[in-house]
Amino acid sequence: MFRNMLGQFGASLQRFMYGRNGVDQLSMALMAPYLLFYLLFVFTDWMIFNALTWAIMVIVLWRTLSRRLDKRRAENAAFVKWFRPLRSRLVSGRNRIQDREHRYFRCPGCGQQMRVPRGKGRITVHCRSCGASFEEKS
Repeated sequence: MFRNMLGQFGASLQRFMYGRNGVDQLSMALMAPYLLFYLLFVFTDWMIFNALTWAIMVIVLWRTLSRRLDKRRAENAAFVKWFRPLRSRLVSGRNRIQDREHRYFRCPGCGQQMRVPRGKGRITVHCRSCGASFEEKS
């Protein structure tokens, strides 16, 4: 019986959400400042943080339940376009820190990042982008 009620609720929720934006990357990213402001409110009891948490939650709910799919998708695309280089820079920095088998250099000519194996002594590095050569210790 409980499973049947749960199934009916899921079906009615699915019908309600049909044609609505739902949760996208921007909505999920807004949850990080929401949690930050909520924790600040809990620990400081300043009402400004409470107001900010409510404002962010209203924006997230408004975006999730919106039927203006073209506008919400354009907002999300602009956010992803802004956030993707930042995310890739963070991920590549983390990977560089964890990579113990290679050294990373930047080309003095074009700024291209290059990777060489560690422990080869002084080597001449050739940039594939601009063709510059420079000597570095690996």
